[in-house]
Amino acid sequence: MQAVDHLIRQRLHSDVALVSQVAEYIVASGGKRLRPMIVLLSARALGYTGEHHRELAAVIEFIHTATLLHDDVVDESALRRGRDTANALFGNAASVLVGDFLYSRAFQMMVGCGSMRVMETLADATNIIAEGEVLQLMNIGNVDLDEAGYVRVIQYKTAKLFEAAARLGALLTSADAETEDKLARYGMHLGTAFQIIDDVLDYSGKQDEIGKSLGDDLAEGKATLPLIYAMRHGTPEHADAVRQALTQADRSLLPQVLAAVHATGALDYARDIAQREADLARALIAELADNDDRRALEILAELAVARNS
Repeated sequence: MQAVDHLIRQRLHSDVALVSQVAEYIVASGGKRLRPMIVLLSARALGYTGEHHRELAAVIEFIHTATLLHDDVVDESALRRGRDTANALFGNAASVLVGDFLYSRAFQMMVGCGSMRVMETLADATNIIAEGEVLQLMNIGNVDLDEAGYVRVIQYKTAKLFEAAARLGALLTSADAETEDKLARYGMHLGTAFQIIDDVLDYSGKQDEIGKSLGDDLAEGKATLPLIYAMRHGTPEHADAVRQALTQADRSLLPQVLAAVHATGALDYARDIAQREADLARALIAELADNDDRRALEILAELAVARNS
């Protein structure tokens, strides 16, 4: 990971000072580096000994960082990872354009691997992530969004990059189709679990730990799994409170929404669904060679659910 971070900073360089400044700000702002870690571990779990996994880990992080820059502009977010967002500091225009720079730099880097399958995987993932963002935008304030619709959104906008990261390890080692499929599905289930817990923490976490303001999803009108469950299984009063908060995108109604999600057991339900996804992820890699890297992938699935930030 230190080698990947060094490579990231090397490839961030631009002769345009503002590009380097904004990109460095968001890349250096912390984060779990979970997606690039999956690239490294999946490749090493299958016995990879080259160096392209580091390059592709950096590519994955650049794509992820670009989506963060664009997301924060769309969501009008002011806080991420406990710091001011790039758009709050540098403005929306700079954030969007530097996000474009990171996307294009990622594609420059992936060409160096000389693999059409790698390029196909990352091109498809990037396209589906964009579709996921549009799907989420279309569902703002949608109180009729069901659980299947919610899962579709998060698998497009979040889990798809986890899937691509895990698939890359198989591609680097020319693994057979079954192994590639299992690793890819591992990534999809892991990413789904990770996003569900993110959505749970928006109603149960501590602001200084999760690095953003509580109720951000509510203020953006996002019908996430805890709210969907509360509307379907709560009293009419609970459902009305959540519907009103979502349609008005009103953070001031957070106390009523919190009362609804706690009374209905919505957070526990969502955690159970996340745990099921993590269990499916672990099962998919159980037959890989028993080594430290495979065990680390299993632990990542556990941590995705157990985390509080």
